[in-house]
Amino acid sequence: MTPPFLLGIAGPSCSGKSTLARGTARVFADLNPLVLSLDAYYRDLAHLPPEARARTNFDHPGALEHELLEAHLHTLAAGGEISEPVYDFTAHTRAGARTLRANGALVIVEGVLALHYPGLRAQYHGAVFVDADDDTALSRRIARDTRERGRTEESVREQYAETVKPMADRWCRPTRAHADLVLNGADP
Repeated sequence: MTPPFLLGIAGPSCSGKSTLARGTARVFADLNPLVLSLDAYYRDLAHLPPEARARTNFDHPGALEHELLEAHLHTLAAGGEISEPVYDFTAHTRAGARTLRANGALVIVEGVLALHYPGLRAQYHGAVFVDADDDTALSRRIARDTRERGRTEESVREQYAETVKPMADRWCRPTRAHADLVLNGADP
């Protein structure tokens, strides 16, 4: 079996990474692509009280169990199957797992810090960085988090100002240097 092509897609929150990953998967549907989101690999915070979970900085590299994703990519490349965590964004805990196998020639990994971890970058055959201006990203995040994650607009704005933007500037945006291609995710 030929190992799949591994594509990493990174960029700030709500820059258009997931949209690009889904679009790429549609365009290359004949390759039977598998899309993995780094969001599934947030560390399980079930051991913390709900108030402490809500105060967690989810935009820091330590919030993600990247080692597990690195191992999963090795397994997928070797033709094996993985148990990808299912993350509950409302409770900030893991809610089970789903069994996946790379049955095709393309695996796409997307997430804010998809190009941050050397162990992930070393496995990619290609890397894309998707950027968007802060106003566009914040507007998209408010829409997504109030609709899908049970958040209030005020809490989204507060988190964006306190952790999302500062962490993107510190940890995410510098990873564009590792990209083979940089795209403007604010463009329609």
